[in-house]
Amino acid sequence: MSARCDLHTHTTASDGQYTPGELVKKAKGHGLSILAVTDHDTIAGGSEAMAAGKAQGLRVIRGVELSAKERKNFHILGYNFQDGDTELARLCEKFRAGRDERKYKIVDFLREKGVDIDLAEVEELAGGDVIARPHFAQVLVRHGYTATNREAFDRYLDTEEFRRRVKRFKADARTCVEAIKSAGGSVSLAHPYQMGLPDGELDALVGQLKDWGLDAIECYYPRYTPEQQELYLHLTEKYRLHRTGGSDFHGEMVKPDIELAALDLDLDLDWLL
Repeated sequence: MSARCDLHTHTTASDGQYTPGELVKKAKGHGLSILAVTDHDTIAGGSEAMAAGKAQGLRVIRGVELSAKERKNFHILGYNFQDGDTELARLCEKFRAGRDERKYKIVDFLREKGVDIDLAEVEELAGGDVIARPHFAQVLVRHGYTATNREAFDRYLDTEEFRRRVKRFKADARTCVEAIKSAGGSVSLAHPYQMGLPDGELDALVGQLKDWGLDAIECYYPRYTPEQQELYLHLTEKYRLHRTGGSDFHGEMVKPDIELAALDLDLDLDWLL
C-alpha cells in the first residue's frame, strides 16, 4: 500500500497550535491521505480528529505519544487503539494530573529566575487537556522575556536545573507499551536520536521493547541524519519491526521550522490500520 502519510502530529489537546479539526483540514490541503494525531500523554483530541477526518475524506488514526521515565526524550507512539475506559485512558489521566501539578512548579521556578508570568494566561493559551512547556514558552516570547520558543527552552525550560527541580509523573516504558497494547493498539519508538544513546545501547533497548510488544520504529523524521536513518532501518530488519514516519508537527507558532510531512510510505500499512 502506498499512501501519503504523517504519523506524528500534535494539536491543542496537548501543545500544538491547531485544534484537531483544524489540523485535519490542514492535512487534507497538504495532500495527505493518512494522518495520525499523536498528542503528548493524552487521547483527548482523538474523537474530534476522527470525526473531522470522516467529514474531510481523510483517514485519521487515533494516536498518542507517551513519555517514558527512564531517559530524557524517551517517547512511545501508540496507534489505532480502542476508545473508552481502557488502561491507556487511565494512564493518560495520570499524565494529565501530573502535568497539572507541574504547572505551579514551573511558575515558581520562573519567578525565581526573574520571570513573572500569569498562570491564567498560560492556561488560556493552552485551552486543552494538557498544559505543557511550549505554552509557557509562547507566553515568555509574548512578554519579551525571550525572542523565540527555542530560546525559552534553552534559557529556562530545558536546562539541567529545570529538569532536576521541576518534575512530573512519567510511566516506565514497559507500562507505556503494555497500556497501548492492552487497548488493542500498535506501538512505535519515536525519534530515537533524541535519547542520545550509543548505537549498542539503542540496539539493546529496541530488543527489550520488542519483548514487551514494540511493533515499529519511527524511521522517517525531518531531523535525522542519513546515518541515523540507516541505523533505524537496520534495527527494524534485525528485530523484524515495521517502519513509521512523521513530522512531529506542532504548528508554525510552536515549531516554526517543522512543516507537515507528506511521506509516500510505500509499505504494508495493514498492521497499523
